[in-house]
Amino acid sequence: MAVPPVLVFDVNETLLDIEAMAPLFDELFGDRRVLRDWFNQLVMYSMTATVSGHYVDFATLGGGVLRMLADIHQADIAADAVERLAASMRTMPAYPDSVDGLTQLRDNGFRLVTLTNSPHPPGQPTALENAGLAELFERRFTVDACHAFKPDPTVYRRVCEELGVAPADCLMVASHVWDLLGAHHVGFGTALITRPGNAPLPVEALPQPDFVASDLHELARRLPRPSLEGFE
Repeated sequence: MAVPPVLVFDVNETLLDIEAMAPLFDELFGDRRVLRDWFNQLVMYSMTATVSGHYVDFATLGGGVLRMLADIHQADIAADAVERLAASMRTMPAYPDSVDGLTQLRDNGFRLVTLTNSPHPPGQPTALENAGLAELFERRFTVDACHAFKPDPTVYRRVCEELGVAPADCLMVASHVWDLLGAHHVGFGTALITRPGNAPLPVEALPQPDFVASDLHELARRLPRPSLEGFE
């Protein structure tokens, strides 16, 4: 396939390592594995809120899911747990391959933007800024502007509208198959980054990623240079 010139990156777990939050869950629940339960529930309820016509920002929803899990696990979490969770979400480190991989992709001629469920907190550095990745991107989009979470079609189409490009000009890069399915639905190409705990979904009736790579170094090696005709 011809590789689209615009790479649209998911942020949480694709560029930033959510496992850095595990010690907080170990402290609160006595089990760091609750982190994965929290993240999966957060994604599920973000989708549910969108489908049912409701919206609160990702950080607020994340705090509610944390309190829900505390009730389920009968964990007596501290009063400041939600604030500490929000701080952890803003300070996740970049994966070791993120800076070099993104730099190589940019140097290869790709336009780089992000699209995240996380809000851009007013008056505070974003997670990408704290991780030292923000300057590598032309634009940084959040679903907050649409009041809908990925994989709602609205959020992907807004990226195209803001950049003045067609969906076929975009390749969604994410470690989550559900995100790629949403992007594919509106006409994006797709690339799956198989971070630990993530893998392709082998269901023949569902669209499969156009590219699969273990990290951004491999993705940069596998993607041919894009055609930039009409983008100069």
